[in-house]
Amino acid sequence: MFAIGDFARFGRVSVRSLRHYDSLGLLVPARVDAGGRRYYEAAQLARLNRIVALKELGFTLRQVADLLDDKIDVAELEGMLRLRRAEIQARVADDLDRLARVEARLGLIRREGTPPGEEIRVKRVPAQRVVELSATAAGWEPDAIAPVVVPLFGQVYERLAAAGGTPGTMIAYYEPDPGGVRVHAAVTADAEVPGLTAAVLDGAEVAAFVHRGPMDRADAVWQQIAGWIDAHGYRVAGTHAR
Repeated sequence: MFAIGDFARFGRVSVRSLRHYDSLGLLVPARVDAGGRRYYEAAQLARLNRIVALKELGFTLRQVADLLDDKIDVAELEGMLRLRRAEIQARVADDLDRLARVEARLGLIRREGTPPGEEIRVKRVPAQRVVELSATAAGWEPDAIAPVVVPLFGQVYERLAAAGGTPGTMIAYYEPDPGGVRVHAAVTADAEVPGLTAAVLDGAEVAAFVHRGPMDRADAVWQQIAGWIDAHGYRVAGTHAR
């Protein structure tokens, strides 16, 4: 048998935790001597391992007790571990996305007070015939738009390739929608393509800015354009990206 301190070291837990588990009836010492000293057997490490694993999986100690009473086996523990791992990975991915969004906003804040970009130009864009697919995004945030527009363009190109068409210029344009934002993924094309909607985009005078870099840094471009439009007394008729 092992004294509580030795058993704690082998089990990689604290003495305090072992005493707490004992008080809850989760892991009772194999023997307690007349002086109240607790002793454990090596075989009890198996139960300790299950207690710690279930606790790390997010179960309360009361739930751990119920699970142990049900004689949970290794296969079930592994299944729980895989599920928990997936949940943690998803949460980490969400946290990283959140950090990226905060960093992007900080970048915008750092640029406050700077004059609108000199690269913005007004030019006339002729009417263009396109084939497209559209869907509704929940909002204008990049993490709402990107999961919608990227797959849409993938489907447009797949259908163009299947029809033997030659894709032209990619154009994404957005419209207010009762459900959020209507996202259009369009490609200039001369012929109709099965499964794609044909449309003609009217010619227009546009404020254009060439953005070179990842889309998660494009917010600064849109805000520069907004400042330029306001400074020059223009009115927005629509939003396009190509």
